[in-house]
Amino acid sequence: MQEPITAQFKPITVAIDAMGGDLAPQAVITGALDAARGLPDIQVVLVGDEAIVRPLMAQGNPPANLTIRHASQVIDMCDAPSAAIRQKRDSSIAVGMRMVRDGEAHAFVSAGNSGAMMAAATLVLKLQPGIDRPAIAAPFPTKTGYLVMLDAGATMDCKPSNLLQFAHLGNAYARAVMERPLPRIGLLSVGEEPTKGDELTKDTHALLKTSGLNFVGNVEPKEMARGEVDVVVCDGFVGNLMLKAGEAYGSMPMELIKTTLSQTLLRRLAAALLRPAFREVKKQFDYSQYGGALLLGVNGIVVIGHGRSTHFAIENAIRLGARAAAHGLVAPVTSNGAPTDSRGAES
Repeated sequence: MQEPITAQFKPITVAIDAMGGDLAPQAVITGALDAARGLPDIQVVLVGDEAIVRPLMAQGNPPANLTIRHASQVIDMCDAPSAAIRQKRDSSIAVGMRMVRDGEAHAFVSAGNSGAMMAAATLVLKLQPGIDRPAIAAPFPTKTGYLVMLDAGATMDCKPSNLLQFAHLGNAYARAVMERPLPRIGLLSVGEEPTKGDELTKDTHALLKTSGLNFVGNVEPKEMARGEVDVVVCDGFVGNLMLKAGEAYGSMPMELIKTTLSQTLLRRLAAALLRPAFREVKKQFDYSQYGGALLLGVNGIVVIGHGRSTHFAIENAIRLGARAAAHGLVAPVTSNGAPTDSRGAES
């Protein structure tokens, strides 16, 4: 996740919500400092209450490419998303989103209220032509690297046409950000056969077969884990459950191993020898390695971070936003509603 940003797309500006997240503002400011130092050609802008942000930023001896944009209000996690966007027009989320709309920033990152982020993106940035609903593109670790699953929670009630659009969006993401020239698209279902699944899945399968995409058919979680696809498509309800289940069960094996290996002296000695290997495996399942999830289908680059984002997760979320901007992920769509990739070719 740490590849350099392509020089031809400089300068890139990434705005980051300094007030968003369980560990804000300190973790956000530290992550922004690390990102600004690691990406000297990228402009990083902390959006938040300057009276709070500036003293904390000053403690880190900030580089010249880290600045502040004042925002006097904060959208709390308990705020109703759409109402908060309309009532708190000077919130860090609203200000950051307008920066993208007005061309002052190429991407906006926040670990704050995800509902407010989606509402603001839809109201301020608007949906791309040919796209009816937005989708959260969440990275998932696999045996061979990672894939992207969408939707991970933006749109719960979907039509087959929505899932077809998600497939095109995921295809563009995989080509631009993951650098997969011919992404393999899979449809999440309860079986590999086209006749398996509910009506939404079966109707979507028929659309994807004639979509012109590299559609490999229905996939189950086991195919995802083996890395047999690059993009997995599902509705937001199923995708969000997959995301939450993955977080819960992903950490459980390591916790059980740690408990078991601490029971005897011999096991503790063995654990000490295996600790580097355990750390490497744990790293693959750590959400902070990916930084956040891109909200696709809107006219701008929006990165939604985990509410518990650490400074390391914030740094990687900023890197993700910069990388998506560098690859021109948000592009016009063709006449049939399919998004184009960063090279202008139909996805």
